[in-house]
This record gives sequence, C-alpha cells and structure tokens, in this order.
Amino acid sequence: MSNLEAFKELGLSDKTIEALRAKGFVEPTEIQRLCIPLLLQENTEVIGQAQTGTGKTAAFALPIIESIDGGSRFPEALILCPTRELALQVADEIKSLKGEKKIEVLTVYGGASMETQLKALKKGVDVVVGTPGRVLDHIKRGTLKLEKLKFAVLDEADEMLDMGFIEDIEAILSETPENKRMLMFSATMPKPVLSIAERFMHDYQLIRTEIKDTSSKNTHQIYFQVRESDKLEALSRIIDREVGFYGVIFCRTKLQCEEIANKLISRGYDAQALHGDLSQREREVILKRMREKRLSILVATDVASRGLDIQELTHVINYSIPEDPEIYIHRVGRTGRAGHEGTAITLITPREERRFNFIKKATSSEIVKEEVPTPEEVIDAKRRRILSDLKEKVKREPKEDYLAIAYAVLKEAKDPLKAFAALLNSIYKDELEVSQYKKITSASSDKAKSRREKIREKERKDGLVRLFVARGKRDGLNKKKLAEAICSEVKGVKDEDLQGIEIMENFSFLNVPSSLADKIINYYSSVGRSIISRAHTDEEREDAKIERSMKKKDNALTSRSRRRRERDYDDQPYGRDLRLDGSPKPSVNKKRKEKTKGKRKKK
Repeated sequence: MSNLEAFKELGLSDKTIEALRAKGFVEPTEIQRLCIPLLLQENTEVIGQAQTGTGKTAAFALPIIESIDGGSRFPEALILCPTRELALQVADEIKSLKGEKKIEVLTVYGGASMETQLKALKKGVDVVVGTPGRVLDHIKRGTLKLEKLKFAVLDEADEMLDMGFIEDIEAILSETPENKRMLMFSATMPKPVLSIAERFMHDYQLIRTEIKDTSSKNTHQIYFQVRESDKLEALSRIIDREVGFYGVIFCRTKLQCEEIANKLISRGYDAQALHGDLSQREREVILKRMREKRLSILVATDVASRGLDIQELTHVINYSIPEDPEIYIHRVGRTGRAGHEGTAITLITPREERRFNFIKKATSSEIVKEEVPTPEEVIDAKRRRILSDLKEKVKREPKEDYLAIAYAVLKEAKDPLKAFAALLNSIYKDELEVSQYKKITSASSDKAKSRREKIREKERKDGLVRLFVARGKRDGLNKKKLAEAICSEVKGVKDEDLQGIEIMENFSFLNVPSSLADKIINYYSSVGRSIISRAHTDEEREDAKIERSMKKKDNALTSRSRRRRERDYDDQPYGRDLRLDGSPKPSVNKKRKEKTKGKRKKK
C-alpha cells in the first residue's frame, strides 16, 4: 500500500489526495489516522490530545476542507489559536491543503490592519483563523457573523487558557449556533479544557496519542548539573564555546526572561526577551530581527514561543527545566530540522535531577550528562575560531589604503610579529582572557551538597539517626510508652539507646544509634507494621511532592482506572493502617458515620 493510498483509506477525496501529493506528505500521523475518519462522519465532535508537532492541524483541517461548501458569504469554520504566529501557520496550512477547491481563508489578530480585515469579511470568507481577542472584537462590532458556522475549533486549547483567554473563548462560543460541530486540540488536558467541553460540546470522542520523542535524529541532547546561582555563568560558557550560536533559551516566567536577556545584553550578546507582556508590534520587530539573524539569541517563555517558525536554529537551551515531557519535546523539536544538526541543552540543579529523570523516562530520550566547559576549554575554542577566521580573511585581497597603512606600521615596528599581535589585541580585546569567566562550584562539591546529604553526613559523624513514628498523642502515645514498646519488641535495643523523643499529635520522632536504625525499621516492616521510618528532611519532602506531581501528569496520559488506582495509592497516609500495638485503627469516615448515627438516635 502506497502512502497516498493510506491517506485515501481514511476517507479523503481524490482532490484532497492530489493536494497532499503536491505538498509532499509522506504518511498519516497517529492523530491524523485516528481523527480524520471520525471527523468525516456527520455530527461527530472530537477532543484530540497530542503533542505539538504531530500533525494536529491537518487532522482537523482536512475534514473541514472536505465538509464545507466554499463560496459562502459567511464563515463556515472558525479556528481559534493562542498567538498570531500560530494563527498564521494554521491559515497557511489550510491554504496549502485545499488544493484547487475555492475556499477563502482569513487570518484575524490584534496589531494587524482592522480595515483590511473588515474589507475581507465584507467580501465574504469561508474559514476564519484568529486569536480570541480580535475575533471577539469583530463579533461585538457585528462584522463577523457566525450563523452559518459548521465548525468551531480550539487549537492549542491549554495554551489559550494559560494565557487568560477563557472568558473570551466562552463569549465567542456562546455566539455560535447550537448545531455547529466543535473540535478541540490540545497537548495537555487540564480541567478547564474539559469544563469547556462539557459546556459547549455534545457527545464528543476523546482521542489520545502516545508521548513520543519527535525531536530530530540530528539533535544532540545533553544536560549539565549546576547550582542555580551558576546557571548564567554556565550559559555564557556554552554560548562562547560554540561556533555561530543561533538559538532560543527557554525560561519559566516573563520576569526571568527579562532578567536573563538583560544580563546577556550587558555581557555583549545579541539577545532579546520574548514574552506575553510585549505588544504585537514589539513581537513582530523582535522576530523579524531574529529571522534576519541580526539577533542570535532569543530568551522566551513557552507560551510566547508558540507558533514561532525560525529556521536553522543551532541550539535550544532549557535554562529552566520544563514542567512536563510534552513541553520538553516541543522545545527540543525546534532545532535539528530540515537536515541541519542541532543541540538541545538542559541546565538542572541537584534538586531537579529526579524531575529530569522522569522527563527522560517519559520521552525515552537519550540525554547525555556532560560537564560545564572550563574557562580554558572555552578560551581554546575561541582561539581556534579566531585563527580560522583570520586564515579566511588573509586569503582575500585587501584594499590599497589598508596595504599602505600596514606597510607604514611594519616599517616602524622593530618586531613585525609583535606588531601584528598588538593589532589583534586591539581588535579582540579581552576575548582570550580566562579571568572574564567566574568560578563555577561543582554541583557535587561540599558547598553544593543538598540538605539531605548534609544531614546524612552529620548522622555519620554523630552516630545518630532520626526516626519518624506514624503514631502520636492521638493514639494514646507518650515518651514512656514509645520507649517501652520499642525496647520490648526489638531485641538488642535498650532504653538508653533512644534519645530526643518528641511526641506530636499525629506522629513522633526519636534519635537512635545508626547501628540500630535499620534494625528497628526492618523489624516493624517484617511484622507488617511499617510505622517507623527515617525522618524526611525538607528536601526529601519537596522531592516527594514533586514526584507526586509528576506522577499525576504521567497518569493523565493513561486510562482513567489506572489514574484512580495510583492516585488512591499516593494519597494513602503512609503507615496509618495499624496502631503501635498492631490493632486495626478505624477510618475517619467510619468514626464520622458512627458519631452521626449516635446523634440521630438521640434525636
């Protein structure tokens, strides 16, 4: 079966197949294969969850092209996008997929000429692709009439909600006819997205695709482990070591974008921040400069970078670790395109290693750990680059004026070699000075040790380990009872071995010699009462919180039953099923029921 036959079997017409052939499509992606047959059926509504870059646009655009008539005075399809760039991309994709079919596509967004948009709407368009703000503006003006609408599409729905468009979206959808078909496509599926579905969609079908690392094989993925305070220094070394660095640096917040961009600019780099607080005009100017390579570094947030189409990026750098695997894949996929080689670099702190391991596992990515280049390595790379550039420049024929100057300088100089070196020094100044780079403390050194490591080291020195007991005053426990229970049940433990006992309302702490800690923990575990464990540090509790959060995101990609099962397991209070003496402990719900039952009887 040829690739085009695979598309044809999805139910697409011969004219659409010809358009796909002209566009050079290879084969249907997973989201296209699952969605297109459903959307070609009448009255079917779909929520498609798939990561960015998997062909979502064609998945909804092709069925729309097949289903609408074209030549109508009023729009038959409305597609909402979070950014101007993405709206333009979607519109261009529809135009290239429609082939010879007469369909008029209009893009509407803030910052563009209102007059041009009004003329096009008055003349008549079939498909409107736009940002929520400008679309709502046209609706309120009465220039965008939706009574003939057959399709309403939310593209990158999660991003639109993150950008605060939920009220605009609800206002727009409330103006659409009841019998229209609504489609939603999103990389993630948070509750607000599903709430919109429940309100405005009918009997929809949810389509999910697997998370896959769609980054190019030409992209080399590495990461460096550094302290947060050393990230900027590490970033500078990375940029300086590379030849022709041309990349995007991703940060988590607008404030961080501005801060990093300003610091890079102060160090002499051609950098600029891109975030949601910029006006449309400012965005356009920045992106134009970047595409023309008058800028070499763009510092951006994920939301602001949606829809960017910048070719030949050499690097993508995650200054802040991505929140989830889909975001990592989306970032990395921006380099190594169209046969060009690229590099994706992630900077992580020791605390973030567990979260990053989750991302590596979820994306099945081969991400290699490397050491931050030393100042000497950076200077050596610069030296080789300068030498290479000079060799190329020497091959060119100089102008007569420069020859005359060179002759005059060398004639006066006692040592021509030193004269040439002085000239280079005046041109490159302190480019080869090691002192321009600050010291980076190794993340594995004593100064960068996590609090957990410090506490463990202190335990080894003091010979004591702090234990947590999942029982407290509420269970009728006091210092004497706890000490007596442990000494009587665990052989070899004496009263004087138990120090620093603290009894709280719901739990307790005590210190024991390191030689006895595992013995006590293992004993209660072996008899089915895992009520004693090592006390968690603040660092460990934070790690556990992060791990639970990452698990929930992982579970969101699996079946509902698995999500419920793992959530229930995560939420179960550790070691609370039995009392210290081994007797079952009634649940809180059971106590409440009994208490309520007693009150009813009294009444």
